[in-house]
Amino acid sequence: MRISGLLSEKTISRLTRTDKQGVIEELLDLAMNSGQVHDREEALRAILAREALMSTGLEKGIAVPHAKTRAVSEITMALGVSEGGVDFHSADGKPSYIFFFLLAPENAAGPNVQVLAQIARLTHDRSFCEDLRKAESPAGMLAVINDAE
Repeated sequence: MRISGLLSEKTISRLTRTDKQGVIEELLDLAMNSGQVHDREEALRAILAREALMSTGLEKGIAVPHAKTRAVSEITMALGVSEGGVDFHSADGKPSYIFFFLLAPENAAGPNVQVLAQIARLTHDRSFCEDLRKAESPAGMLAVINDAE
């Protein structure tokens, strides 16, 4: 499954918030731009409940806040990049800079895992992450993803 097919310039942005809760809400607002999130409060509740179980802050500046929720009927994504980094309680204790935000229907186990695997594959490449952070616009970020896929 191609990540680029799940994103658009309307769902990608440089982030302005500097705290975990704020970043989650900013990413959710980006995902709302897709028109696929039917219930913002339910989506927020699902993401926060998932984060309460275990932080989705990974290593090397990557975070993947994600949840299954009845607030969407198909996989919905947003992408945010933070210039200064955000404490996302990452596995390595370092700030997160790149945020892949994912909402999936409650019954979407297979596709959900495929998207998470694709994110892991892409972000394993250090130059991909550097290029994504350097991109100056949503179109530029989307081009970086298209080129990597």
